[in-house]
Amino acid sequence: MAPSNSTFRCQHRVTYSDCTIGDHIYYARYLNILEAARGEFVRHIGKNLRELQHQGVIFPVIECHLHYRGAARYDDFLTIELWPTELARVRLSFHHRVLAPDGRELVTATTVHACTGLDDKPRRIPEDLVALLSPYLRAVDGSPRAD
Repeated sequence: MAPSNSTFRCQHRVTYSDCTIGDHIYYARYLNILEAARGEFVRHIGKNLRELQHQGVIFPVIECHLHYRGAARYDDFLTIELWPTELARVRLSFHHRVLAPDGRELVTATTVHACTGLDDKPRRIPEDLVALLSPYLRAVDGSPRAD
């Protein structure tokens, strides 16, 4: 199990198709990058989003906030950090940080997900998934959760 202060990290190489004519990532592309990072995180903890879907569990995004602090450019090798910040009965939230190759923070983001069935009705987050996510649970600022 991961220690309670563990942060998941993965990389993304900025592609030409990510960028605008001004050679910076188009703002909406960050949503794709964050989605890919969450998928890698789920694989890292031993699950697979398709497997969960086949079990009738999906996690649609119901809210997101992004704060842009700097520009990433074509061919930059970005580091995406993420951790869950809320793990409730039917709600799951993540905090993300997108870092430039030199370590500068380019984007911070929060995504909020509902746990639903394929019928869009809320359902409890599966207990085995809760157990896998819990060691990573931290506050937005990265400190351990008090609850």
